[in-house]
Amino acid sequence: MTKKLIKIFNAKSLSHLSIIFIVFGLTGSLSVLLSEPILNFLKLKQVISFTPVYVFFRILIVLIIYQSSLLAIGTLFGQFEYFREIQKKFLKRIRILK
Repeated sequence: MTKKLIKIFNAKSLSHLSIIFIVFGLTGSLSVLLSEPILNFLKLKQVISFTPVYVFFRILIVLIIYQSSLLAIGTLFGQFEYFREIQKKFLKRIRILK
């Protein structure tokens, strides 16, 4: 099972895979935690009363925070190159990069 995960995530070893999971976990949690103060600062809840539109903007803000946090936290763990490649793949999938 771990060998399959190492292959899927292109990890070099089990410890590298552990670092990858830690970075993804920290980044996801941080992006959700930071989105609330940003939404409050922008007063989005007061401006947008239609829930689906609010949810769309919240997801958009979480996505922006996640992408920037991924590189920052990845760099702290010494994995900048790995997470830069992950970010490139993601941006190509959503057609921001070619």
